[in-house]
Amino acid sequence: MYRAIAANKRNTVVIMVFFVALVAALGYVFDLYLSGGGTGVVFFGVLIGALIYVAIQYYSAGSQALSMAGAKQITKADNPRLYRIVENLAITTGLPMPRVYIVEDPAPNAFATGRDPEHAAVAATTGLLEIMDDSELEGVMAHELAHVKNFDIRVTTIVFGLVVVVGILADVLARMAFFGGGRRDNGGGHPLMLVVGILAMILAPLLAALIQAAISRQREYLADATGALTTRHPEALASALEKLGQYGRPLKKQQASMAHLWMADPIQPGVIDRMFQTHPPIPDRVARLLENKARF
Repeated sequence: MYRAIAANKRNTVVIMVFFVALVAALGYVFDLYLSGGGTGVVFFGVLIGALIYVAIQYYSAGSQALSMAGAKQITKADNPRLYRIVENLAITTGLPMPRVYIVEDPAPNAFATGRDPEHAAVAATTGLLEIMDDSELEGVMAHELAHVKNFDIRVTTIVFGLVVVVGILADVLARMAFFGGGRRDNGGGHPLMLVVGILAMILAPLLAALIQAAISRQREYLADATGALTTRHPEALASALEKLGQYGRPLKKQQASMAHLWMADPIQPGVIDRMFQTHPPIPDRVARLLENKARF
């Protein structure tokens, strides 16, 4: 468990370096496309901007995720059942009490966000609160607090922010490639630059999505195990997962960039999308819990 937490802290650094390198590569393509010969001005401008963005996202991505989900913070008086379950779990795990939010959405789901346990927040949808009994809801929230304890929220929060910026840069590059913007007298507008621009437009988001999906899948398995260890009731979490599979539906506010934050995949995947799923299949998660219940 402690090795997994240490690995998450190392992963934060690796992910930040990877995405900065990816943004730098996009910046280099911008530089070639705009100046023809590659003066370096645009490249360093994009790179510095990416570094500033990484720093900003580290502190603000959690709030952005809550805002994009339409989450509203609650007190104990607003929803005593949810608040007390989270409060009891925080005491059990020795974590600071996170801020608690509710998302008005009939799709059953939950997520945790924030840069560290001292700045964490957990959210549950109204759909989740309606279909879960107390032991199942406890299992779900123990899973979310496991993300906090294992420092998954730091990794996923940074990934969330950086996937957004890669998508923005790729979109701008696509528009430049198709509608012009290069200086033909310096080589910009050359067919080769168009090909490079299109390739960068396609490959950059794909690489970002692959990294996002790979990180999230392993974190979900670990959070399931940690949550079951906290409650000593893996059957309740397994039952909650089965209900998520049975009653799950796409969220009203679907955001691909924050799909990895949710307990269950909030987006209905197509055939191609399954290659980039941020969550392992629910039957696999249930099977792992029940097969290892004697260990919890």
